[in-house]
Amino acid sequence: VGFPLVATSGNQTDEPICTSSADAIERLGHIADCFLVHDRPIQRHIDDSVAWIVNGHASLLRRARGYAPMPVPLSHPTPPILAVGAHLKSTVTLAIGGRAFVGQHIGDLETPQAQEAFERVIMDFLRIYEVTPQVIAHDLHPDYVSTRWAHASNLTDRLVAVQHHHAHLASCLAENQTDGPALGITWDGTGYGSDGTVWGGEFLFGDASGFDRVAHLRTFRLPGGDAAVAEPRRVALALLWERLGEDALERPEVRRAFTDAELLPLSRMLQTGFRAPRTSSVGRLFDGVASLLDLHQRVSFEGQGAMALEFAADPTVDDAYPRMEGAILDWGPLLDAIIDDLARGTAAGVIAARFHNALTTSIVGVARRIDTPRVALTGGCFQNRRLTERTTEALHDAGYEVLLHRLVPPNDGGISLGQVAVAAASLRGGQESAG
Repeated sequence: VGFPLVATSGNQTDEPICTSSADAIERLGHIADCFLVHDRPIQRHIDDSVAWIVNGHASLLRRARGYAPMPVPLSHPTPPILAVGAHLKSTVTLAIGGRAFVGQHIGDLETPQAQEAFERVIMDFLRIYEVTPQVIAHDLHPDYVSTRWAHASNLTDRLVAVQHHHAHLASCLAENQTDGPALGITWDGTGYGSDGTVWGGEFLFGDASGFDRVAHLRTFRLPGGDAAVAEPRRVALALLWERLGEDALERPEVRRAFTDAELLPLSRMLQTGFRAPRTSSVGRLFDGVASLLDLHQRVSFEGQGAMALEFAADPTVDDAYPRMEGAILDWGPLLDAIIDDLARGTAAGVIAARFHNALTTSIVGVARRIDTPRVALTGGCFQNRRLTERTTEALHDAGYEVLLHRLVPPNDGGISLGQVAVAAASLRGGQESAG
């Protein structure tokens, strides 16, 4: 035809794939130029799987076609448990006996269509495997769609609430068929903490039966809350504000990213804490550094700033910024070093590499303090190949066994498997609460 053609399944942002011709034409008619249809009905939606090679092995980032619902073997048999996952990158898992059937990627539960797909997948599972769950495991966050569904369900009155980052750790242990304990480096963008605050830079020592929060990133504010996720510049401003106070408003990295009119309400949020929750998120720290390097001030998809920072990092640079130490890892000296390098005109690739390397040395430092032989790397931040590979190598060199995800994603797509593991441990311990 003289020009490229793209043939693909279709869906709008945050919605599942359309499975009927009528639905596709209605929902995608303003996007697609034409439709190739067939009279063979599609029984259920399922996305393409996404895998990557890390440390020489294939690992999943999205578990769907070709993988779901292949079971993950469990180290202990369990009564039927249904785990309903997180809010983003939703999956559900049904555990029967010694196997956990991890369902396909559903997506973010932001739209009615995604929520309907979530319920269809659950009903499919229960019908196909002809089982009624004795327990439903869900996230600790009270307002997640999945949490509300669990509480509204009449399938069972036995519910287990699982803290988000505990589920990440338990997921990694479960797929590696080890009971632990381990030091879980659980780094991601956000998760509801046991104390009701926003976690995301956690060092959890434990296993499926429980954990201790032995270290975490020093917190900082997110001016505008969720709006800061779409604007890394807000995170950069918050980091500089924590370090410099109102002088942050005069930094060149801030002046180029904001107008005076934009800065006024944000500075008030940072002064008062109104609509500016504190977080310990390493994912947001990546965003802030990406803004400081002027890689992205706004993003159009999740993780865009962190990806740009990873790709910018110079692979030949091995030196690092100061290591973050202690039970509350202080990123302040690291930020000071970045500011100094910016003032010197240091290349963005060098700064990005030194930042990554500092995260690796900080992980090794905490592992040495905790003195455990086994370390699990889990959470969305470990979709970063440079961080994952360099940290794995450094931990191996220091004598640690390193557990990574292979069968389920390190991101929230693996949460439901972790919820199953925690609920099963809770049942074995005779308790019905966790985290």
